[in-house]
Amino acid sequence: MPGRLGNIGRNMRGGGGKSSGNDSLEKRDKLADSITISFRYLDTTRNFKLDSSINDFTKRFPIPATHLYLGNDGTATKSYLFSPNMKAGWDYGFHSFDVYKLKMENVRFFNTTRPYTELNYLIGSRAEQIIEVLHTQNIRPNWNASINYRGLSSQGFFQNQKSAQNNYLVTSWYQSKSRRYNNYAVILANGVNAGESGGFEDPSIDYLNDPQYKERFSIPTKIGPNEAYSSNTFGSKISTGNVYRETTMLMRQQYDFGKKDSLVTDSTVVPLFYPRLRFEHTFSYGTKRFEFRDYTADSNYYASYYDIVLSKPLDSLTIKDEWKEIVNDFSIYQFPDAKNLQQFIKLGATVQNLRGNFNPGLTHLYNLVAHGEYRNRTRNQKWDIEANGKLYFGGENAGDYEAHISLQTFAGRKLGSLQLGFENVNRSPSSIYNIRSNFYLDTNLTKNFNKENTSHFFGAYYNPAIKLRLGADYYLVSNYMYLTDYYTLNQESSLFNFLQLSLQKIIKVGKHWYWYADLYLQQKAGDVDINVPLFFTRNRFAYEGVFFKNLNLSTGVELRYHTAYKADGYSPVLGQFFYQDSITIKNRPDIRLFLNFRIRGFKIFISAANLNSASISNGFGFRKNNIPAPEYAYPGLQIRVGIFWSFVN
Repeated sequence: MPGRLGNIGRNMRGGGGKSSGNDSLEKRDKLADSITISFRYLDTTRNFKLDSSINDFTKRFPIPATHLYLGNDGTATKSYLFSPNMKAGWDYGFHSFDVYKLKMENVRFFNTTRPYTELNYLIGSRAEQIIEVLHTQNIRPNWNASINYRGLSSQGFFQNQKSAQNNYLVTSWYQSKSRRYNNYAVILANGVNAGESGGFEDPSIDYLNDPQYKERFSIPTKIGPNEAYSSNTFGSKISTGNVYRETTMLMRQQYDFGKKDSLVTDSTVVPLFYPRLRFEHTFSYGTKRFEFRDYTADSNYYASYYDIVLSKPLDSLTIKDEWKEIVNDFSIYQFPDAKNLQQFIKLGATVQNLRGNFNPGLTHLYNLVAHGEYRNRTRNQKWDIEANGKLYFGGENAGDYEAHISLQTFAGRKLGSLQLGFENVNRSPSSIYNIRSNFYLDTNLTKNFNKENTSHFFGAYYNPAIKLRLGADYYLVSNYMYLTDYYTLNQESSLFNFLQLSLQKIIKVGKHWYWYADLYLQQKAGDVDINVPLFFTRNRFAYEGVFFKNLNLSTGVELRYHTAYKADGYSPVLGQFFYQDSITIKNRPDIRLFLNFRIRGFKIFISAANLNSASISNGFGFRKNNIPAPEYAYPGLQIRVGIFWSFVN
């Protein structure tokens, strides 16, 4: 769900001995493979446990259940739900492939009593593969290191949509024996290789119902070479498409002043430390490269859709932006209650230096940022307050700001919890809206874009007793930025509002039968160029339970459906979705069968997706493809088998 509502009731089934919900690894047998493992995120002091649930495959799959994609894993994605950019400051503007990336805010720092490893492998139709490896161990009791790799490759069901994504993550967390000093280090790299087809070649031809194109890979596309299908998963070189590279190295150091203490047990003395004042310095260095390439560019296509003139009918086209970023942040924390690290006041300042490599030269930018934060999660966990703000007071994005406040209360299991909040963001246009970017293809070179301002009111109610969650998001937006075709940049100057309501409910319909219902209703008010489905729902009907003591099973059927709407078009050169109001998308409900089970640390996920594409026209087959965006199609029947193995070394 957009905004902050995801903090309430993330795991509605909860743990429990006979539930197929979330039971953490700390409940394993206390034998030779016993382990105590927890982790925290960079900007939190809470400890979390690993999730070994099996009832939702999308938790282990890159593309969220609320997103559409362009027909192959690794292609551009977009949420069915309205979700504006809520980050102030400098933004590069390329976000259609974000779901495949490892992000700094999701980096986990572990603490474990034994070395722990996860080996995950998924294989699917048309040579789809996802490989993921995680290993973490404490080198010393106060020093943990971990390494994480994820690779995705798929040749796709349609021409020129092959993809290869690679993600690398190395972390280190060191804490001094006195507990005064903490050092967090991260090396994070994301590589996106996404072939681009431009959609089906001729919109006037019904390729999907033409028997000549029963083999979907033979459908001609607007751009890209006409290649024969290959199941070679190592042939991931992209001759037409987007190639993005991002690398970040970060080090955060903290030093605390406070009070020493100790806990005396029968056999040991456990040293304790209660911080009252913390000094923090964070340094990060990052590089970003965004490139669109077409080594056999069709001059007619680029002249018609982008007003780009090539020197010959088949030429080479490359558009590229490169950035380097250095950030230094200095912060001070004060802990009013020494025994509650979940309550603190934080003040800080950030210096950001940017260097862009463009044609014809380099661009040097900087930002000066002041920020503050107050958090208080009471020790009885009945109140949770979070307030933070950020102001860009000098540099490229001067005048940008973020302000956020939320209050959450827990009144017990029967009454549940309630969260209310507000945030306001004033942000500069993304880099691609600036004429210095090579991706600024708009023929009007004198456009002047104002800062986009978004106010977001949100609330959520969660009742664990009846497994119900209700949510509401209300947006007020001015100067909304968007594309109106393949390259024309636009801004909506008038103020408009947008309402989004959600309901998530788990209904027990039998001894082992459960119905997981997710419903979203959304509506804009005002004459603004935004098209989203009025109604979106995801429903899972599952047979679940623990059998034969160790077999944790979840199997059933999943249906997703959205009402008809004018779905956004897609611009392959810019890697952006754009507004269109001429083509209405009306699909069958997506239908997927699944069989998931776990035996101790061994998990299997089996999925048969797109059963809705079954058709008896011209003989039985899975050829009634759903449409995610104009001139793009989802595959027919798609089988996936995932093996996930976690073990203690």
